[in-house]
Amino acid sequence: MTGFVKKNIKFLKKKAIWFYIKYRHAPVLGKGVIFNGKPIIYKIPGGHIKIGDHTLINSSNKVYHANMFTRSKIIVDRLNGTIEIGSNCRIHGTCIHAFKKIRIGNNCLIAANTQILDANGHALCYDNPAARLTTSDEGKEIIIEDNVWIGLGCIILGGSHIGEGSIISAGSVVKGPVEKNAIYSGNPAVLIKKF
Repeated sequence: MTGFVKKNIKFLKKKAIWFYIKYRHAPVLGKGVIFNGKPIIYKIPGGHIKIGDHTLINSSNKVYHANMFTRSKIIVDRLNGTIEIGSNCRIHGTCIHAFKKIRIGNNCLIAANTQILDANGHALCYDNPAARLTTSDEGKEIIIEDNVWIGLGCIILGGSHIGEGSIISAGSVVKGPVEKNAIYSGNPAVLIKKF
């Protein structure tokens, strides 16, 4: 294949991904949003997805420094559910799944294989555990403020509020508040250092 043909095939693939994202589930996209590879983006009617200017959603292992288990997935599957991602973020091979609301600030780094889930999926149903099969959780809002860095393979659960400038160490599980300008690590994540 000539260089011209290769270049045109690459261009057409990018256009096909852009067309899929723009028209399949119509998120609101800022200027210069970059999709590297084809993510899974899905929202039901009445759901909302907004991605800010110059944010990268990476679904390709090709140039990423760690092994990414799967492509990025951004899903809103409840009426009035919302995902808002700020500007200048870099999100790699991450699942962001909202029943209620997930808000990610500006300039955030989210490493591969991270799960950001505002709901359990099923209600707890302590009085009738068999009902877990047919029930659904309501969800609790997640807020990730500006300039947050979330390491590889983290899990961010409903009700979490991660303060500005904080770092979540690789493999951590966050449920609840995280102070700003701090490092949290572990399962459950606890304060390691404050700046």
